[in-house]
Amino acid sequence: MDYTLFFCAVLLTLFGVLMVYDASVVEAYQQFGNKFFFAKQQLVWAGIGLVVLGLTSQIPYWLWKKVSIGAFVATVVMLGLVLVPSIGMKIQGARRWIGFGSLTIQPAELAKLTLILYLSLLLEKKRSLLQFLVAVGVAAGLIVLEPDLGTGIVIVAIGAALYFFSGAPLKTFLTLGIVGTIVGMGVIAISPYRRARVATFFNPKDDPLGASYHIRQVLIALGSGGLFGVGIGQSRQKFQYIPAATTDSIFAIIAEEVGFIGSLGLIVLFLFMIMRAMKIARQSKDQFGKLLCGGIAAWIGIQAALNLATMVALVPLTGIPLPLISYGGSATIVTLAGIGIVLNVSKYAK
Repeated sequence: MDYTLFFCAVLLTLFGVLMVYDASVVEAYQQFGNKFFFAKQQLVWAGIGLVVLGLTSQIPYWLWKKVSIGAFVATVVMLGLVLVPSIGMKIQGARRWIGFGSLTIQPAELAKLTLILYLSLLLEKKRSLLQFLVAVGVAAGLIVLEPDLGTGIVIVAIGAALYFFSGAPLKTFLTLGIVGTIVGMGVIAISPYRRARVATFFNPKDDPLGASYHIRQVLIALGSGGLFGVGIGQSRQKFQYIPAATTDSIFAIIAEEVGFIGSLGLIVLFLFMIMRAMKIARQSKDQFGKLLCGGIAAWIGIQAALNLATMVALVPLTGIPLPLISYGGSATIVTLAGIGIVLNVSKYAK
């Protein structure tokens, strides 16, 4: 097993628990009277995720062929159930969760992994463009309806990466990219709040206490961090200035506390982990293993890049968590499950 990749995943997960605690102290104490509330939950999820990683790293990766279709279909059904008012949980205007008693599941996170399993099987021996478009379109379309455009973009990007890795002609790949961009622009155009986010991106000085408040506070945090940061635990922006400080915007708190140098170290660790996964993909003994590892590496890399790009205002804000770092059970557990699959492929690599 590739222990370097394993230790990178463990290190990022534990660092995530630390930063969730750090970023949530004020909010947790205000809401629950317990500054460890969010950190304890994240620690439990991280523990479950590492156990799941251990399990998936022991399952021979070719056995996933037998369940990939069923797993993807089940995920699509759950994505549909999320939109049903009596089943899906509505939080802050979005339906993204299914509740089972005290347990909640975010099917969109599971869709990232099951789509990779299904497309790896589909593209292993043939490239059926119609089947590919239906699979990606259905998954992304249901997620956008939640609404969650950011995750929808990640799903489409994962599909595009797998189609490219399968050896698709560059002309077809570029055509799909152009069509996807046009569709994405249309989805933004028909939604008032998405148009507002794009307008804020181009005019960040407009509405400083409204539409542009979030990104302005994020940039204040990044600027305050300077080269070496203000010190772990010393963030001022975590005092409820930054919305979603434990989830989508956690990198802003990290950058404020550890500065440019520390943030660069975190980015390098992500890049190193993704490169290890891509190396395993190249060394895999069959096409299915190559696509599995390439898809999972692309998933983590695309999601991390998109999150970081929003934090430095290179793209409009989207609700994308930073893999293994942001607060969230479904995202943490599913990501670690995917890394476990890559570790299993590494056992049989050439």
